[in-house]
Amino acid sequence: MSYSKTTLLFTSILLLNACSPNELPVSEGGYYHSGIYFGSKFPDAYKKGIRDGCTTSKGNYKKSHWFFQNKKEYADGWFLGRNRCKYLLVIESKTEGK
Repeated sequence: MSYSKTTLLFTSILLLNACSPNELPVSEGGYYHSGIYFGSKFPDAYKKGIRDGCTTSKGNYKKSHWFFQNKKEYADGWFLGRNRCKYLLVIESKTEGK
């Protein structure tokens, strides 16, 4: 492959990658919570599950047991929120000698 063809191919790949959006904006149906993009077009029960699961993951247990047992969307959202927000848990440790 010649130098000009290689350069053209490489430039095309870079341009295509730079122009493609990584996330859907909220106005286009995307759902964000705690700065994390979860996806688009979720029912309300799923969003509530995400919020509660994320709150649990941050250290404050929150779960609607009725919804969890009766709405699969809530349970799925709760697990997704808990797993995606795990890294948001901040544990402060006491330093030794103080």
